[in-house]
Amino acid sequence: VQLQASGGGLVQAGGSLRLSCSASGTISDINEMAWYRQAPGKERELVAFITPGGSTGSSDPVKGRFTISRNDRKDTIYLQMSSLKPEDTAVYYCAVALRPLAGKEQHEYRYWGQGTQVTVSS
Repeated sequence: VQLQASGGGLVQAGGSLRLSCSASGTISDINEMAWYRQAPGKERELVAFITPGGSTGSSDPVKGRFTISRNDRKDTIYLQMSSLKPEDTAVYYCAVALRPLAGKEQHEYRYWGQGTQVTVSS
């Protein structure tokens, strides 16, 4: 499975961005998809995940502001980010797991995209 993330950029605080991540290859192997992020000097952390059945979860810092969704073919996920804050500045990665993880066990995500930079200015 190959992942291609896009949609990052520079935005002012309070603004919005939508990230996309398209999967190619053996799509049928995909179970869960997720967005992670890594800010400078910090560890990579979960942002949101979506299960094959469409259930979603997100981390506390982004709850109510970010929404993960997926297309009908289940090969592309999106991250709609609203009310962005400077602390949301990070490289955002999409990831694929081959079994249910509910966003946990980051090291079990098998495939990772190349990352897309999101910078929020104050």
